[in-house]
Amino acid sequence: MKITQAQTNPFRYSDTNKRYYTYDYYLKNTFGVKCAKLPIDAGFTCPNIDGRCGRGGCIYCSSRGSGDFAGPPDLSVAEQLSVAAERLASKWSTGKYIAYFQAHTNTYAPLDVLRDKYSEALAYPGIVGLNIATRADCLDNDTVKYLAELSEQTVLTVELGLQTVHDSTAKLINRGHTFEQFVSGYEKLRGAGGKINICIHTILGLPGEDDHMMECTAREVAKLHPDQIKLHLLHVLRDTRLGEMYLSGEYQPLERERYIRLAVRTLELLPDDVVIARLTGDGAPNDLLAPDWSRRKTTVINDIDKMLYARGSMQGMDYKQSQ
Repeated sequence: MKITQAQTNPFRYSDTNKRYYTYDYYLKNTFGVKCAKLPIDAGFTCPNIDGRCGRGGCIYCSSRGSGDFAGPPDLSVAEQLSVAAERLASKWSTGKYIAYFQAHTNTYAPLDVLRDKYSEALAYPGIVGLNIATRADCLDNDTVKYLAELSEQTVLTVELGLQTVHDSTAKLINRGHTFEQFVSGYEKLRGAGGKINICIHTILGLPGEDDHMMECTAREVAKLHPDQIKLHLLHVLRDTRLGEMYLSGEYQPLERERYIRLAVRTLELLPDDVVIARLTGDGAPNDLLAPDWSRRKTTVINDIDKMLYARGSMQGMDYKQSQ
């Protein structure tokens, strides 16, 4: 009988050929089955849209604030969850869901509003966890205390958009905060108690960043040691500032082979117990300007697997050396 890659896989957090800590593996070990994420647009905004720290939002975000796959915000949280669950009904049989507050900044509202929105999601049938996407500079003390309490009631993951550790890039993309401010918010959340899972978002291919700068971001995130990370490809959407830069020749997206190499290097630098909640990004198909190769996400992930195998590598291989 032929020995498979899965049977000889040295990576400890895997029961397949994957040499990194996949989100599927995390879900199976946390809930017993794979759970569907149901995206929500709760009608919030962002401090770099409404003027608190900027206008216009990040240069790559659509008007939906990364919530392009969520329902319309004029529907209630429960209505959006119902629509999303019905859409998945034909291919999802477990009936377990994670409510994902995805669009814009989902702690950027008064505490009583947050309580109402989150409670409505938790009351929906089959919801076993909450994911809340937000910014590290939108975590006041009362909100953090409430999140710690909430994490004792459900599996709670707070997703913090970092994107880059380089302040020069953060200014260019209109992020609206520095790396120092991010770390301050991250540490406040980490020290809040409870059982909060923290997921950090980073992006490969930001304007002006070379391979060394992107590797530096991976090393600094490794030092923070989050519970999860989402690694995004910077894709270009129409009707965004980045889209204008691309069409005028000011910005050139990463080539496929370079992205794969950078993703593999990032995995090698991260601790092996950090869940890889995303390994590439995808934009709404009708709005995607570039790169076109990002539409074939499965083949990109397969080629990341192949490169790890060919290098005899895995997540965490160079983590100790990165400290």
